Amino acid sequence: MNYKKLGNTDLNVSTICLGTMTWGEQNTQEEGFEQMDYALDQGVNFWDTAELYAVPPKAETYGYTEIIMGNWFKRSKKRDKVILATKVAGPMRKYLRGGGNNYGLDKMTEAVNDSLKRLQTDYIDLYQLHWPERNTNMFGRLGYEHNADENWNKFEDVLGNLKRFIDAGKIREVGLSNETPWGVSKYLELSKEKKLPRMMSIQNPYSLLNRTYEVGLAEISIRDGIGLLAYSPLASGYLSGKYRNNQMPKNSRIERDPDFWTRYAKPNTEKAVDAYYEIANKHGLDLAQMSLKFLEIQPFVTSVIIGATTMEQLKSNIESVNVNLPDDIIKEINKIQTIYPSPCP
Repeated sequence: MNYKKLGNTDLNVSTICLGTMTWGEQNTQEEGFEQMDYALDQGVNFWDTAELYAVPPKAETYGYTEIIMGNWFKRSKKRDKVILATKVAGPMRKYLRGGGNNYGLDKMTEAVNDSLKRLQTDYIDLYQLHWPERNTNMFGRLGYEHNADENWNKFEDVLGNLKRFIDAGKIREVGLSNETPWGVSKYLELSKEKKLPRMMSIQNPYSLLNRTYEVGLAEISIRDGIGLLAYSPLASGYLSGKYRNNQMPKNSRIERDPDFWTRYAKPNTEKAVDAYYEIANKHGLDLAQMSLKFLEIQPFVTSVIIGATTMEQLKSNIESVNVNLPDDIIKEINKIQTIYPSPCP
């Protein structure tokens, strides 16, 4: 396994991060336990979850994934071996503390304490804001519409709330998710100006089908030492090749919940996937492993978050760290990007 520093902290995190959002929906607790056992044995010490999981999110499975992880920590007694990341959800869902903004002190305090209870731990290594409270583009949305009359918690107040949890020993580091260049820059600026906690990571989508992170955020990641935790690196499974030629594997996430997983159902998706498949096939590579490795070696990426529903997928995804991508293959990959530029932003 390979490791990188999380921001400017002393935490060495594996460049493959264990994603968990399927546990409690597509995966049982027993399957989640098996994945955690295997991942840790392979040196994957960085695990990511969220209070909102399992996914697709719904009231009856809210918090299930954290509960499964907490049960594993209790059984294994290996909490100290894991760098644990979770997230407080942004606004949207009524069943989540009544809906509305969640980054005020009272709601965030409830969120932190509830996550700690479900996870059966005294501390969270990386606590992330799942998405912005303000109206901005995220989850692949285009066409920004500005609302000057919005009411959302000021960034300095949010950082102040997070400082309380750090001072209390409940969290160690903080990070962002689904954030924009403006948002990241403002958080970093205010942290420095007001001597408040510093955001150490950005968890945003990044894959061969969505390289929009490279446009503005990649420079911030490198210059300011706030690396990307790349989620959806296989574009909901499209970059595994399993949906090629109109295939729809039984119990795949798109077969199970087609109305939820629409982000990558775009006009040029199939063409781009086929082109990347041809590169992988030409060089004797597995498409998914090639796709993951391309992300891992980017200088602005701290870790690539993999999500597997089977042990076979998990083992193959972790093995991607041992793949070699020489310059000629990278050039071929970049050429496809010029033909189909981020077909799924």
